[in-house]
Amino acid sequence: MPALSATTLTHPVLRPRREASAVERYARSAEAPEGAAIRTADVPAWLEERRRAHDFRVDRIPFAELRGWDFAPDTGNLVHSSGRFFSVEGLDATVTDDDGTVTTWRQPIIKQPEVGILGLLVKEFDGVPHFLMQAKMEPGNPNLLQLSPTVQATRSNYTGAHRGAPVRYIDHFVSPEAGSVVADVLQSEHGSWFYRKSNRNMIVETTADVEPHEDFRWLTLGQLAQLLHQDDVVNMDTRTVLSAVPYADPHGRAKLRDAELHSWFTGQRARHTVSAERVPLADVTGWTRGKETIEHDEGRYFKVVAVSVRAGNREVTGWTQPLFEPVRNGIAAFVLRHFDGVPHVLAHARVEGGFLDAVELGPTVQYTPANYAHLPVAEQPPFLDLVRTAHPDRIRYEAVHSEEGGRFLNAGSRYLVVEADASQAPLDPPPGYQWVTPGQLTSLVRHGHYLNVQARTLLACLGAMGLTA
Repeated sequence: MPALSATTLTHPVLRPRREASAVERYARSAEAPEGAAIRTADVPAWLEERRRAHDFRVDRIPFAELRGWDFAPDTGNLVHSSGRFFSVEGLDATVTDDDGTVTTWRQPIIKQPEVGILGLLVKEFDGVPHFLMQAKMEPGNPNLLQLSPTVQATRSNYTGAHRGAPVRYIDHFVSPEAGSVVADVLQSEHGSWFYRKSNRNMIVETTADVEPHEDFRWLTLGQLAQLLHQDDVVNMDTRTVLSAVPYADPHGRAKLRDAELHSWFTGQRARHTVSAERVPLADVTGWTRGKETIEHDEGRYFKVVAVSVRAGNREVTGWTQPLFEPVRNGIAAFVLRHFDGVPHVLAHARVEGGFLDAVELGPTVQYTPANYAHLPVAEQPPFLDLVRTAHPDRIRYEAVHSEEGGRFLNAGSRYLVVEADASQAPLDPPPGYQWVTPGQLTSLVRHGHYLNVQARTLLACLGAMGLTA
């Protein structure tokens, strides 16, 4: 790309779009390390400047100080007085495998039936697609402000149920122009913490004049790729939408043909019988409700807590709400090998109680190690020790990323891509695991409920490594 002048940085110029496929155009964006609006190195300082420009504060509070929230007397569910937004209820789950193994558990879970919109608006400057990114505060983020999609809104947000300010740029996604939609797919959220929650992941292009608000900046895919290598900069909602970017698959033949992969995955769904039913929160055994937390009796998994939030640039500037807080950070990792020169990652068919379709493809490793520390090594999850003790020269990607900051407090995971050899990760993997190419994952993510949110984050990271294009 040519050098950028100060004039270009301040006033981007829209050029006529050349006729090219979406794959070709987005490849140009991925190859652009700098953009038309802000230099990559300046993004963290801009985020910090936006943080200082607004009045942000998050304080833990007792449940009794929640405004508009209360524990229902009949069920013990934590609900909002309006009946909108979300509730904290109980989940009773039983998983029966085809070998007769039965696993049961109960836990609190978030029930939020409405489908939100996670949308990236794209516009070309000098022939290069740029994404309109938002500096958005979420109460659960450890650093509060991260790069969010153009629109990150629940239905309650954009229909005005909060009685707050209108959601900026929402019209591009609620009523997109003909021919402007690049991706539009319903994807799951965290199946361990949400009950059958989906969001609409959208990428929409525009040729209209779009005046960025001071909390928004245009960035290329190449810039976002660099920022994905930094801790706690690109939020979860951005990562899941970035996984839907159309890329070519230049790597060649996969270990399994697409039809064989689909058949294997269908078989994985068929081998698990999952019963996951909502129950009153008061009936969830093994968890204790106190004045400030609902927590597991053995101190594992997560807590339900309450916070008071002040955010000067949000649609609603002050509120209280419950959040889920994990007891420790997690690990989410793909194990990587090359077969005949073609990169493959080891995907795991995961059962999570909140999934709509019971099973989705997740990373090789997706666990909170502290939850398994009491178990002998032989009983800990497969590949966890391989990933946790990987030598630095085997780590191809590493960053700490926050999970959904609107519902989870200080929920971070160490995301990794770790290269392994045949002795560590055999060609014929254990049951429930399969080698797939990044290109196959890119194809699957165009359909809903195939890849879980952690796998979609790692797919975006594979893109940042150049392994999807």
